[in-house]
Amino acid sequence: MIINTETPDQPEVRAMLDKLDAYCAALYPAESNHLLGVEALLREEALFLVARDVEGKAVGCAALVRRDGYGEVKRMYVDEARRGLGAGNKLLEHLTMFARMAGLPSLMLETGIHQPEAIRLYERAGFVRRAPFGDYQPDPLSLFMEKRL
Repeated sequence: MIINTETPDQPEVRAMLDKLDAYCAALYPAESNHLLGVEALLREEALFLVARDVEGKAVGCAALVRRDGYGEVKRMYVDEARRGLGAGNKLLEHLTMFARMAGLPSLMLETGIHQPEAIRLYERAGFVRRAPFGDYQPDPLSLFMEKRL
């Protein structure tokens, strides 16, 4: 598996983001979905990573968005057929490396309570639960996490 910085506006990557959008829409009401669009992911403060298999097929993605005093993990997705094979962990390792290189003191994220696999992945990667951060408001369907770097 190879992970590189890429743009999110490629057709294959957009298809993954569309799958993520549909997945989240099936689990949560619109007001509990905090998804960034492709335009936001193309901005200078965002770093977008794509995981590709040995044939070059996109199998996962994740973004690091630099905020005031921390980095936020956004748009984390691994293709259903590839889950459990380490792509999510490798994406998080790369995001952590880039955040450290940028001098960020912590990574934060918001995820939904109906995604136990994602929550376990984040906890194994060293994220701990915390109160809402940034512009997020308390939401019984959201879980907020942080990893100090």
